Amino acid sequence: MKNLAQLNKYFWKYRGRLFAGFFLIFLGNIFSVYAPVVVRDGIDFLADALRVKNELESPQNIAAPSSFQFIHSWFSDFPATIHFTQENYASTVVKIGLLLAGLYILMFIVKGIFLFYQRQALIVMSRHIEYDIKNSVYAKYQELDSTFYKRNRTGDLMNRISEDVNRVRMYVGPAVMYTLNLLVLLVMCIVVMLQIDVELTLYTLSPLPFMMILIFYVSKTINKKTELVQQQQSRLSAIVQESISGIRILKAFGRESSYSTSFTEESEHYKKKQLELVRTDALFMPVIVILVGLSTILTVYVGAHKVMNGELSPGVIVQFVFYVNILTWPFAVVGWVTSLVLKAEASQARINEFLNTSSSIYDSENAQNWKSGDIVFNHVSYTYPDSGIAALQDITFTVPEGKTIGVIGRTGSGKSTLAQLIPRMIDPTQGSIHIAGTDARDITTSSLRAHIGYAPQEVFLFSDTIRNNISFGREAAMEEISAAARAADVEDSIQSFPSSYETLLGERGINLSGGQKQRISIARALINNPHILLFDDCLSAVDTHTEDRIIRNLRLIMKGKTSIVIAHRISTVKDADLIIYLDQGRITEQGTHDELLNLNGSYASLHRKQLLEESLDEENSQGTNE
Repeated sequence: MKNLAQLNKYFWKYRGRLFAGFFLIFLGNIFSVYAPVVVRDGIDFLADALRVKNELESPQNIAAPSSFQFIHSWFSDFPATIHFTQENYASTVVKIGLLLAGLYILMFIVKGIFLFYQRQALIVMSRHIEYDIKNSVYAKYQELDSTFYKRNRTGDLMNRISEDVNRVRMYVGPAVMYTLNLLVLLVMCIVVMLQIDVELTLYTLSPLPFMMILIFYVSKTINKKTELVQQQQSRLSAIVQESISGIRILKAFGRESSYSTSFTEESEHYKKKQLELVRTDALFMPVIVILVGLSTILTVYVGAHKVMNGELSPGVIVQFVFYVNILTWPFAVVGWVTSLVLKAEASQARINEFLNTSSSIYDSENAQNWKSGDIVFNHVSYTYPDSGIAALQDITFTVPEGKTIGVIGRTGSGKSTLAQLIPRMIDPTQGSIHIAGTDARDITTSSLRAHIGYAPQEVFLFSDTIRNNISFGREAAMEEISAAARAADVEDSIQSFPSSYETLLGERGINLSGGQKQRISIARALINNPHILLFDDCLSAVDTHTEDRIIRNLRLIMKGKTSIVIAHRISTVKDADLIIYLDQGRITEQGTHDELLNLNGSYASLHRKQLLEESLDEENSQGTNE
């Protein structure tokens, strides 16, 4: 239960509902326990009525049922004795029987009212707690850094915020409600039974210890099997999520049947694990019903002997049988409740696993708000924690405020890693990055990122309108959105759609071309008029002519702004104030475009190669037109 202890703060938060629910359970069970007393009184009254029937030569008085005596203590006009004569015998028996039946029905009507309100208190409480937990989980997802998401599959994370949280809700709601109900009802019944006859009570309750022992041993098995089921459920969710996200690739390579086979195999494993858990769960109900039946047999057998010896009235046996049956359902759900608790414990352990994970990106205690200034990389190195790959090694350069820096290099040279360091998506493993003389780790991430316009290499568009994807949740005027789209050279494409800016995009912008998605991403980076512009190879999917138009537009916007342009085409960065050439995570060349050409090194070699490719493309284009 140590993992479930994390939920105690929610019980305290909603203690009003919890205590109200407990109080309503207590009141409702008073009527549950009192109802069998009415039945006992009815049996004993009939026995007394039959006894005096042969003695009616003269009027006879018998004590009113104890239920009536209780009412008499509140209402003095209610009779404390029943008066029998030959003339009123039949009508009196019917009248008293109807009164007892009506009282019995009234008990359950009142109990039903209390049951309704106790569910309103406790089940509604569980929904509030579910809401809070989901918000906490989602907030944690927002807090964790990118390396966490590289280690964990999306399907598994989705399963934790949905299936796992739902299992926890079943614990804080139904499991708590039924457990409180069982404890209150058990205590009340035992107290009443002991007051009537201690020996008969002990016989009636003797099977219960065996039930507790059974639950104790089976619980361990349920816990282990539940953990396995949850793990397999996460694997299934991950396969489905990946298959749907990559459905175009699956179809393009004809791998549908292969993935279907994998899903079938994993589903088979899930089915086996779930059936093993179900078989274990199935032990509870039959055993509990058998043990409750044994209690009934012992009650009737021992009670009958006591009735024949004159120690008890016949109604007491019926009363005890009613108590056994009243306890049957609460004890029958012990197995189900135990299963809920154990499943919740396993799910909460999975939730706690990452709730207790600390992000490597956090604000220091003395973190300051962002200030404009030079960006200085001081002997920066970065090694990916999981793979151990050294993406950047001893990187040192300065981006003067208001200047443009171009970063170029081969695939895998560390360009994107460098881009992620500036907005603190990751932090250097060695060295430091200073902005306006302040270590980036001493600047609040919110203020830092608020001043950066970032167009990543891997574009992500939401399933929303083009307008909202560009403004990205900001209340931007249509003029601002249109200006950003024009600067990114995508407005003409947007206006060609029937719904223009209100066009609803599919998942990840599936109904757009690669170039259109990149240009919308650029427009998104420009919309907030940031101080720092960070373009991570965001023009790779557009042709050279479109690239030229976008670069011309961006030059006007980038004027006076600190800009880092990462690209694989030299044409994208040639006008930068400083160009850095990366090779295997190291800066091998840096300078202006002309200076690097004069070096006649890797940059110049790449330049000649790209010029040749462009001339060949133009010749092929002319040949096609002819």
